[in-house]
Amino acid sequence: MFDKVTLKLNVDPLILGALKEDITSEDVSTNSVMPEPKLGEVELICKQDGIICGLQVFARTFELLDEDVEITFFAKDGDEVKKGQKMAVVRGDIRVLLCGERTALNYLQRMSGIATYTNGVAKLLAGTKTKLLDTRKTSPNNRIFEKYAVRIGGGNNHRYNLTDGVLLKDNHIGAAGGVKQAVTMAKEYAPFVRKIEVEVENLSMVREAVEAGADIIMLDNMSHEDMREAMNIIGGKALVEVSGNVTKENIAKITDLGVDFVSSGALTHSAPIMDISLKNLHPVQE
Repeated sequence: MFDKVTLKLNVDPLILGALKEDITSEDVSTNSVMPEPKLGEVELICKQDGIICGLQVFARTFELLDEDVEITFFAKDGDEVKKGQKMAVVRGDIRVLLCGERTALNYLQRMSGIATYTNGVAKLLAGTKTKLLDTRKTSPNNRIFEKYAVRIGGGNNHRYNLTDGVLLKDNHIGAAGGVKQAVTMAKEYAPFVRKIEVEVENLSMVREAVEAGADIIMLDNMSHEDMREAMNIIGGKALVEVSGNVTKENIAKITDLGVDFVSSGALTHSAPIMDISLKNLHPVQE
């Protein structure tokens, strides 16, 4: 879950922005059929099997509209849920339930989809030392939600943003004039507590990265044969990450290499949403 400080400073403004996107002046449909406040309840129903994630964000969406909304949950983030399962009951002003429905579900469906997909990929690495990482290939303004979903699904977070760590990719290396030059400059500039990671595309670059003293070497889009040779060249002198079009369909091919990390942008950019609905809305007596 997000702590109170993170919730207020970093999560609430994003949820409010999403609500403002959906309601620029009023909810015309809701105000047409519900001109006055009326207490009601609606059920949160799972429509497919998966890993649920984002229940706190789902709840917060309604709470930001009306602090009197009450939600009773029958599941928690990380639970395996089944098609047809009732996961919560939301109780409050029917107008608030209708206004917040789409935004709340958008977050919950997206986050649950990422957690479910990540869980499926993580299981393929079970029994190995290789840790599954996400990337910065996230939806704009949704990174905090999507990286949280990766963790709930059993994955790990790579750097959160550009301030988090040094990752010298192909264009950084090109700008610096080579692997050795890029690593040397990074060591001179970056705080000593920062590890320096270098992205390499061939065995020559692997050798340069080792000689330059890189802390982590990322093997990007290399053949399986070259990755195996790269492991021999590195010989434990640096941690090793594999990246480049890694998906649920091909990640198993990497498990025999003994690398430390494998990163996959697919965890966040290609995970399908999980089908979840708010159903059976009805008035209740106070």
